[in-house]
Amino acid sequence: MDTRDEPNEPNHDLEIKDAKVIFRSVWEYLEEKYTHKELRFPKEIILLGGAPGAGKGTQTEFIMKARGFTCEPIVISALLDSPEAKAIKDKGSMVGDREVIGILFEKMLDPQFVDGCVLDGFPRTQVQVECMKMLVDKFNQLHREFQETPLALSFRQPTIHVMVLFVTEKVSIERQLSRGIRGLAHNKEVRETGIGEIIDVRATDLDEDMARHRYRTFKEKTWSALQSLKEIYFYHFINAEGDIDDVEQNIKAELQYQSSLELEPQTFDRLRPIPLASEIVVHSRQDLVRRLDTYVVEHSELFNQVIELVKVRFMPIVLRHSISGYSIVNSEDQLLEDPLAMAMLIDIFSERGYHAVVDIQRADVPEVFDLETGKITCRSKKIWRIRITFAGSEIRRG
Repeated sequence: MDTRDEPNEPNHDLEIKDAKVIFRSVWEYLEEKYTHKELRFPKEIILLGGAPGAGKGTQTEFIMKARGFTCEPIVISALLDSPEAKAIKDKGSMVGDREVIGILFEKMLDPQFVDGCVLDGFPRTQVQVECMKMLVDKFNQLHREFQETPLALSFRQPTIHVMVLFVTEKVSIERQLSRGIRGLAHNKEVRETGIGEIIDVRATDLDEDMARHRYRTFKEKTWSALQSLKEIYFYHFINAEGDIDDVEQNIKAELQYQSSLELEPQTFDRLRPIPLASEIVVHSRQDLVRRLDTYVVEHSELFNQVIELVKVRFMPIVLRHSISGYSIVNSEDQLLEDPLAMAMLIDIFSERGYHAVVDIQRADVPEVFDLETGKITCRSKKIWRIRITFAGSEIRRG
């Protein structure tokens, strides 16, 4: 059926009702076939959607690598390879929700997906969206059920990402037709040489009107379905119109490490007071400049003393190690007893392009020896050990 003739706003209540019927049927089947202890779904799920020609297949491997997944992706179109399903797909339409949900949910129980998986091409309809929400509710029920048991780590609270690779209609049609041309050329070469394997070429990749229809089906059904998850799960919108490297960088930027996406809530709450390295780096240069300017204005005398210490005592040693880029300076200067002076020392080296790390060592120095008792009285000597690293010299030999 041509979805362009359908109303733009589907009956949401009817879709929810349909989804409940489908989900109940699938879940009852799973509970009959498996015990609750066997209903171990992935901890992290990436729902990967995208316009036709957006490059889901191309980028799936990169996305999985970015999240540390070692399992294969679950490609919905590959799961549904029956003749009936293929006929529907060749028309640019979609396979029925009941078939998709039933096959997919059972596939997700495969042990290889326990830590996480990518669902390539799911969800595509609002009914599938509603079924996914109900499945996540079941995840949470299982999490609560096993939370205080030895199986708790097998039923962790789930994390759901929605990732959408988007291209415009013009780009989508161009890429679909280009893919069709490449596919036909490949198959022709295989037939002529006998080398390689014949690949399936979508009918929609060979006809501009069908390619356009497939894109509009995505916009009218899948796009709105994915958008509806934006306020519920972690949502990543990826501009996929550039070349492969550009798209990978867009994905990488979206999937920067976020503890809240991976840790249990109670674990994350305990770690929350410690800032992420990425957070403190963002404004580190501006903060350094602000601190140095403050030293000049508010602690000018102390700042000058530290600069003189660095210039007279430290730099001669650093200069002798300019080839290796690594030097160690031991100092007993009492100026470093002042925490502010120590902070100034580190900031001075940082501003000049060095990396300084300070250790404090203590040594007992004998002061008094009692001849009668043989007792030795020592004083404690504090030694500051400063390791200074920087980019060393590249020497041309030979």
